[in-house]
Amino acid sequence: QVRLVEEGGGLVQAGGSLRLSCVASGTIFSINDMGWYRQAPGNKRELVATITKGGNTDYTDSVKGRVTISRDNAKNTVYLQMNSLGPEDTAVYYCNAWVVGATLPRYERSYWGQGTQVTVSS
Repeated sequence: QVRLVEEGGGLVQAGGSLRLSCVASGTIFSINDMGWYRQAPGNKRELVATITKGGNTDYTDSVKGRVTISRDNAKNTVYLQMNSLGPEDTAVYYCNAWVVGATLPRYERSYWGQGTQVTVSS
């Protein structure tokens, strides 16, 4: 079994910064793509940023230039550094990882964290 645990959410004033982290643990052989998604009340879950195992990144347009995704493959951890936050960034942020399990037969599947609340006050 694989578990993703996010940390780093909280309340911040507009213009502030937060750094989210997500650690994957369990019976892991390897982790391919990792990413961050967010869901605001009444909205669908949307992609924020993704990062491949090799470090290639992609961002949704609304966060480009303000947000940086990174990962530490040795620690099975993905980070999301968010700067210049605005009220529009208020949402529950979810970590996602495509994990190849260590148990045979090995196959890749998607896992989600439980989410961490980010609230930006104006």
